[in-house]
Amino acid sequence: MTILRLKCPVFNRLRHPHRKLNCLESRICLKNAEKNRLLTHGCTAPESENGYYLETLNPQLNTLGNNMPVRIAIPEPTTTDAAYNARSLPPYLSALESAGAVPLVIPAQERQDEVARMLTEAQGILLPGSGFDVNPESYGEARSPECGPQDPGRTAIDELLLQDAFNLHKPILAICHGAQTLNVWRNGSLMQDLETVLKTPVNHRPGRDVVNAHPIHIASGSRLAAIAHATSKEIEGIVVDYCNSSHHQAIARIGDNLRVTAVSPQDQVIEAVELDSPDHFVMGVQWHPERTLTVSPLSLAIFAAFVRAVEAWRPRNLETSVARA
Repeated sequence: MTILRLKCPVFNRLRHPHRKLNCLESRICLKNAEKNRLLTHGCTAPESENGYYLETLNPQLNTLGNNMPVRIAIPEPTTTDAAYNARSLPPYLSALESAGAVPLVIPAQERQDEVARMLTEAQGILLPGSGFDVNPESYGEARSPECGPQDPGRTAIDELLLQDAFNLHKPILAICHGAQTLNVWRNGSLMQDLETVLKTPVNHRPGRDVVNAHPIHIASGSRLAAIAHATSKEIEGIVVDYCNSSHHQAIARIGDNLRVTAVSPQDQVIEAVELDSPDHFVMGVQWHPERTLTVSPLSLAIFAAFVRAVEAWRPRNLETSVARA
């Protein structure tokens, strides 16, 4: 496998696939101001003066053909919190790579026309978590005091990615904040604060290091149940597993053509949704499978199934899409 790796102080895990290498050089320089754009194919310097270059781990392969891994677009988690991005983005990238895909990171401050251009090179979409909340005005509610601040820049990118993916039936995996955004984009709503609305005894944010925060019951006949079949226990006809947890909001009214596929059994908080469509992989999970790849067979299975769906994807026969606008 060839992985295209950006070496730089901030984006040292950024991946940017490109259509073709015209040479067999292992390093490709990028300008600091345009670190996400391929500028030259033949640099022999060990590093550009600004510290950015792409490194191909397999210098014998110089074209992106049918044997190359699929590319999955993922936005930076936030537009303003660099520390959060640096901490939270790498596990998503590692999870995609472990499943055989190449992440295509969408910079948080990127112009929308450039995002649309980048989407023409992506076959799937991953919406990650975020340290911000979804704007309650987008689902017709006034903001409660417990609702956190919003990130309009991230929301704009998410909506563009969702529109493109639904237009072209690209597979989608949405995680935590991403799952909430998916639900709201499909005309659903959220509980703005679990403790205030439900007064639930379940701790839905016990900390990043807690692997098994609470059990989940997975709906039979769902795509998630099929993925979990080989990894999870079945007790009295119910597929049961455990998940980590890191959220204070949750899905309330389910979005159009989405179905609930997992709940927290003690308080019935929705933990997973998916599109009610056999031919379009769209899955949202409230937990963070990217954090538990080494200890959770279900986490591995989710990413593996997602990447398989991306590999099987073929463009729809449409005249227009957001990516071509």
